[in-house]
Amino acid sequence: MPGRVLVTGGAGYFGATLVDAVRASGEAVRVLDLAADPALPSDVEYVRGDIRDRDAVARACQGVEVIHHSVAQVPLARDRALFVSVNVNGTRVLLEEAHRAGVRKVVHLSSSAVFGVPEHNPVTADSPPRPREPYGRAKLDAERECARAIAGGLDVTIIRPRTILGHGRLGIFQILFEWVRGGLNIPVLGDGSNVYQFVHAADLADACLRAADTRGPATYNIGAARFGTMRETLEALVAHAATGSRVVSLPKAPAVAAMKISSALRLSPLAPYHWLMYGESMYFDVAPAHAALGWEPRYGNVEMMIEAYDWYVAHRDEILAATSRSPHRSALNQGVLRLVGRLI
Repeated sequence: MPGRVLVTGGAGYFGATLVDAVRASGEAVRVLDLAADPALPSDVEYVRGDIRDRDAVARACQGVEVIHHSVAQVPLARDRALFVSVNVNGTRVLLEEAHRAGVRKVVHLSSSAVFGVPEHNPVTADSPPRPREPYGRAKLDAERECARAIAGGLDVTIIRPRTILGHGRLGIFQILFEWVRGGLNIPVLGDGSNVYQFVHAADLADACLRAADTRGPATYNIGAARFGTMRETLEALVAHAATGSRVVSLPKAPAVAAMKISSALRLSPLAPYHWLMYGESMYFDVAPAHAALGWEPRYGNVEMMIEAYDWYVAHRDEILAATSRSPHRSALNQGVLRLVGRLI
């Protein structure tokens, strides 16, 4: 008999993807989030609450067999206090209440940001986490909360995704798609030869569901199997769009310095993780997830980038008119980037 599954952060971009995937598997779904998704299906139970509110979390955990914990303050928030209170303290509250409620399995969505800029690629199960900005440090601290919960008897699996893409994924990508649509040039740092791996939201959701059905604590790094350099991915996108955009190189050190300054002055939406990683190589060895979960990613970098762009173009008017949605499902204020896009 299918059990009830709780998705925290179910109104966010990936949370909504998880809700759809769990529903498709035939299980009953409950969502815990501060905001209700207007598109939430009628058969999904909604619990309004903050992940830091123990009473709300306790209510949401009652009668639940599996929890997918995807609520988080994302890098775009640029708020160290919220990174700690939501991503660390909120995770602790959830794990404690899940244990009290007798939840069978918690799947915790972490981040590749826990590795900072890796010394070696591919990143493997043995690569040491070395976060280099506040968001990554908070996500690593949340993983430590998971380790404590596991030591206390709770079955928790940690999923670390590479940068998530797919139709409907906006946030910083909305700026990229808007520039491409308008025929503006797209910058890479240096020659753009850094190898960068994405993961499609549907592939990530599949890994999460497989992890939920696998007993015993574990940690998996999840990313696409087909990927290449940042320049290759972006050149495939602009060739597909055929709007006149070109991929152009910017000197790395001055560009990163400008990104830092504009962000510090709140002149752009960029966060430390963006300038830290955009010009760096990072990709996961996904063989352990394949071996343990039977998981196989379906989408490569180019496919998912083009899919996300085409979806944006088709839905642009409603996206720009929408308000009060999660950062990864919303258009961003470009700030000074609007001027930069017309100068490069």
